[in-house]
Amino acid sequence: MSAALPVEQMIPAVDLMAPLILTDVRPLVALLTPLIGLLGIVWAGERRSDLREFFTFAAAIIQAGVVLSMVPLLLNGAIIEFQIWQIFTHVPMLLRVDGPGLLFACVASILWIVTTLYSVGYMRGLHEHAQTRFYSFFALSLSATMGVAFSSNMLTIYFFYEMLSVSTFPLVTHMQDKEARTGGRTYLGYLLFTSLCLLLPALSLCYVWLDDGQAAMDFLTDTGKIGEFSQSVQIFLLLLFTFGFAKAGLMPFHSWLPGAMVAPTPVSALLHAVAVVKVGVFCVYRIYSDIFGTEVLQRMDGEDWLIGIACATILISSFIALSQDNLKRRLAFSTIGQLGYVVLGATLATERGMGGSVLHIAMHACGKITLFFCAGAIFVASGKKYVSQLRGLGRKMPITMGAFMIGSLSVIGLPPLGGFVSKWYLALGALDRDAMWVVVVLLISSLLNIFYLLPVAVTAFFQTEETEENSGLKEAPMACVVPLAFTAIGCFALFFFSGPLLLLAGISQ
Repeated sequence: MSAALPVEQMIPAVDLMAPLILTDVRPLVALLTPLIGLLGIVWAGERRSDLREFFTFAAAIIQAGVVLSMVPLLLNGAIIEFQIWQIFTHVPMLLRVDGPGLLFACVASILWIVTTLYSVGYMRGLHEHAQTRFYSFFALSLSATMGVAFSSNMLTIYFFYEMLSVSTFPLVTHMQDKEARTGGRTYLGYLLFTSLCLLLPALSLCYVWLDDGQAAMDFLTDTGKIGEFSQSVQIFLLLLFTFGFAKAGLMPFHSWLPGAMVAPTPVSALLHAVAVVKVGVFCVYRIYSDIFGTEVLQRMDGEDWLIGIACATILISSFIALSQDNLKRRLAFSTIGQLGYVVLGATLATERGMGGSVLHIAMHACGKITLFFCAGAIFVASGKKYVSQLRGLGRKMPITMGAFMIGSLSVIGLPPLGGFVSKWYLALGALDRDAMWVVVVLLISSLLNIFYLLPVAVTAFFQTEETEENSGLKEAPMACVVPLAFTAIGCFALFFFSGPLLLLAGISQ
């Protein structure tokens, strides 16, 4: 075998049911890169802001490059592993890169680059305080996100899940006023209470009660071993796991999310598109697909209740969004509904339903980060936070409001935009489950998406009253406008180039 051959060419295509497992350090490099960048950010400090932001960009670009370099290996049927540490007997802290995890990591790492550029324009445009602290904890949170994406077992995912909760708290409370402190306490209170009182007991029960604790907590070995429990115990554990990951925003554990909107807009983008809520729904997906497994879920009588809870979350949050005049709060309740889509796909327990669940993480991330970028750009340029204040802004800020329209149409799920692809597979997954009523819920929720998103653009473009406030108004700084234009274009790219995403999501084409 020639050493000159690229490693991708030396890996034969294998059946995905029996993947080739490679030991590779790249998952660890992707996890550690933000931490190394954090050291540079702290060293540069407030006095050398250009150097501080250079370290932020460098870490983001290197991390994305490392993550993307693993895509060819995964598409050829390999799985990558790297063990960090053996903590408990038979349960190591182990990183494993598979299709869904790599898809999530690609989304987070690429959007970190875009969000970093946007943050520079936003934070400088508003002359925000404590920018070094902001960039430091931003980097720390991206490291935790990589850890969740590449976790191979429940112990590893729990460690990085909690690390993310703690590292994002200073970002939520960045403004350091009374409203920020209240939002931060609610944020941390919900997340720590649910993880300590629901998630940790579920993990402990699985490890202690089953003969092989490792198999009960590992995402690759003996999926569905939890089926050894009685039906009532299975339902009990499923509820503990589902609501223990409160970052998923399922009702009734959702109130922390609108309250966290007191944070700066780049943080809102992080919460809703790059990390926090996506980590929550990704963890729920892992539990359903790799701990319980589709066969166990389909035999479980109480699992239909969770389909109902996901559907209720989708509809109720959409109705609440209709009544919100504050633009960021409207988008926050929209996010709660969109997270319900991801959980819904996992609860359907079909190949296309679960594949649509993973796809929606990527598709919603691109659409929703566009919307939050636009909301932040509007605030930087005009100081406006309410939908009713946006009259005439379309002519003054055509790029921003045009991008908002594109992001809205993607979240609604219209072709040729990425949101259509994931909603299509969610509907197919519901039909595979003979759940026509779920398809009806998807259609109703898409109509509600239209009613609370499109009026924002309509108000900006068609209600064109010229006021003194709008005179002289122009687009936000280019560092804000370029990222939102890029992610708006990305909504189209995700539709036309969705093939690799389908493969990583495990959908047979």
